[in-house]
Amino acid sequence: MGDFYDKLANRYSEIRPNYPPELFQFIASKTPVRDLAWDVGAGNGQAARSLAGMYKNVVATDISQKQLDLAPKLPNVRYQQTSPVSTIAEIEHNVAPQSSVDLITIAQAVHWFDLPKFYQQAKWVLKKPHGVIAAWCYTPAEFNQSVDSVFARFYIDAKPYWDPARYHLDDRYRSIEFPFMPVEGEDHTGPFKFKTERQMDLDSYFAYLRTWSGYQTAQKNGVELLTSNVIEDFERAWNEDGGGQKIGVFPIYLRIGKVGIPGYLVK
Repeated sequence: MGDFYDKLANRYSEIRPNYPPELFQFIASKTPVRDLAWDVGAGNGQAARSLAGMYKNVVATDISQKQLDLAPKLPNVRYQQTSPVSTIAEIEHNVAPQSSVDLITIAQAVHWFDLPKFYQQAKWVLKKPHGVIAAWCYTPAEFNQSVDSVFARFYIDAKPYWDPARYHLDDRYRSIEFPFMPVEGEDHTGPFKFKTERQMDLDSYFAYLRTWSGYQTAQKNGVELLTSNVIEDFERAWNEDGGGQKIGVFPIYLRIGKVGIPGYLVK
């Protein structure tokens, strides 16, 4: 996936949605100490920017240096390129020592990870027992019944070109492996629902769809998913109420838990 995000780094930062303050306020309210946060799969720093206002220090890592180069330069955020598969020794060297991180965040990325290995590393680096891990995803923008109906047909056409890991997004992270304990005040680890909004015209909406990995895979296989017929259907639906700019609502689904006590089994 690193090569894919390298190629689309600029468009990705311009078109993809940001995350709402309410999401970070909820996460921060569950971390007793706010000294150090590790943002994994940081991309262009969307989450790191918000974390920087709540935590003393932030380490933001990604396998794509091109993405990190587009991230905002902030005094308490350290950006670090990492290999796709890191060892515990590399985590200690590039991120932080054992049991020293208050919060780990993963935005729209954990479904691509080798989960057993990553969770082992997360449990190693998080403070015990109250270190928190928060992973969230967002699902496609929702506009109105007409546009969403055309999108639903487009999405079905795109499905053969998605990586199987995409299933976790369709499932809203409900069944993704998440071996952590509920945080204080909650009786489960989610998903908890939030939302973010982005104003778009039809051209920017098409640009957003073209950043999808499924769309890019179809292109590599000589398949154009946004055919003239599909574009016409979108145009007709988009312009029903006058066209122009529309507010796209992106549902967000959060899994959040704490590391707990070593040796405690979480199903």
